[in-house]
Amino acid sequence: MRLSCVFWPRLFWAFFFWRSVITMVEASPLNCQGTCVCASDVITCSKKNLTIVPSGLPKYIAMLDLSHNNLTRLRAEWTTSPLKRLHTLLLSHNFITFVSSEAFILTPNLRHLDLSCNKLRTLEENAFSYLENLEVLLLFKNAIVDIDRSAFDEMKHLQKLYLSHNLMQRFPLELVKDGEKLPELSFLDLSFNHIRNLPVPQLRTLPAWLSNRLYLHGNQLTCNCELYGLFWNWHVRELASTVDFREELRCHPPFQQRTLLVSVFSLNSSEGMNCSIVRKTGLEAYLEETVTLNCDTKQRHVSQVWITPGNEWIHKHSDGTQKNRSISVLSNGSLQIKKIRLEDRGTYTCYAQGEALNETLYVTLSVFNFTQHEHPDTLNTAYTTLVGCVASVILVLIYLYLTPCRCWCRPGDKDQGEDRDSIRSSVLSATPNHETTSDKAALSRHVAFLDPPGDRRGQNGKLKPNGSQEAHGVKSNALQPSSPHRRLSDPGSISSVFSDTPIVV
Repeated sequence: MRLSCVFWPRLFWAFFFWRSVITMVEASPLNCQGTCVCASDVITCSKKNLTIVPSGLPKYIAMLDLSHNNLTRLRAEWTTSPLKRLHTLLLSHNFITFVSSEAFILTPNLRHLDLSCNKLRTLEENAFSYLENLEVLLLFKNAIVDIDRSAFDEMKHLQKLYLSHNLMQRFPLELVKDGEKLPELSFLDLSFNHIRNLPVPQLRTLPAWLSNRLYLHGNQLTCNCELYGLFWNWHVRELASTVDFREELRCHPPFQQRTLLVSVFSLNSSEGMNCSIVRKTGLEAYLEETVTLNCDTKQRHVSQVWITPGNEWIHKHSDGTQKNRSISVLSNGSLQIKKIRLEDRGTYTCYAQGEALNETLYVTLSVFNFTQHEHPDTLNTAYTTLVGCVASVILVLIYLYLTPCRCWCRPGDKDQGEDRDSIRSSVLSATPNHETTSDKAALSRHVAFLDPPGDRRGQNGKLKPNGSQEAHGVKSNALQPSSPHRRLSDPGSISSVFSDTPIVV
């Protein structure tokens, strides 16, 4: 036990001493004979257990390979002299956890940077902003969880970005939105991350040359019909991102265990979510509009030739002018039609010719038979209903507040109204109204019980056959101003009279 107590401290100091010696050797200047291999402007120091980048790198170096070492941090002082000719830097298979935002100030012309298979967890603010000429950036097989929105600012020439096999849970929409941040980006690999939801509406608007190389397979996507429609459209267009990895495009059904995975292309079946196939619709336009038909090709920098429905060939530097309207091919390959007419509807064909492949696209144009400011339905249902309701309210108010005054309320009709006590009437109407005015008797139906007058019988005690006697108590109204006394023989009067018998008036 005493020997062990003395042995272990000595062993510790011996290890520390040799570690210091190794560090001094690693921190030494570049050694092209023992540590690295130098071949003109290419220097490779791969698999040398380096913990620090060798110093004294020559200014003419074009490619530096530091892969498969023990580097942990890439600081700003890893090189003290500008390396303006350096275009390729390989740092893969290290243990790098931090990259300074100033680490690439002295390498402005770097075009290829490999940081794959390291331990990066976050990409800090402006992490690669000094790499304005970088074209390829490899960051796969790290532990990246979060990316600062400004990490890739000023990288105007970046074409390929590899971010697969990381821990990202959010789709970095800022990388592809409107093409402002990375205008030359044509390859984005986000496969095998932890992304669950995709911004489908924004991804639908991406040009085909970008979505053709947008890899999303191997993620933990949640199944829905929008997701199915997105990948179905890409598959119909034969985009490489869906055709090459069709079997790996899988998703988790909602409200089920996350361990269950189904193919995205099975969501249209009854066993899936019974999603309907999304049909690509053509372009719709109105008369006299200016319409632009996009030739959405899978590759950039191609030449386009358009053929109209009338078999007219339109090249990029030619246009057709007919009757104050023009049709031409724009600088981006789109076809522009000014002052569109009904004769312009139909299927337009775009032939795209490039170095890799030739592509044929069809765009169907529909034209409405009216301008955009006109509409065939001037009054819709809601507007008509509103107008009807307002008119009904106005009529009700007129009926309630603007009807003429009743006859019995006039000053001169008081004595005449006293003779109506002999008539007991009940109005047969929709509302319970029991007024017994002469106006109501002439215009409405009443049930009246009339007591026979004293002098109802004529000679020999019989009723007068013509019924021409006057009916006392029934006064004249506004409809018959010239008749001071209403007679039973007048139109609208009582047709037959019986004692104590109800009569419909």
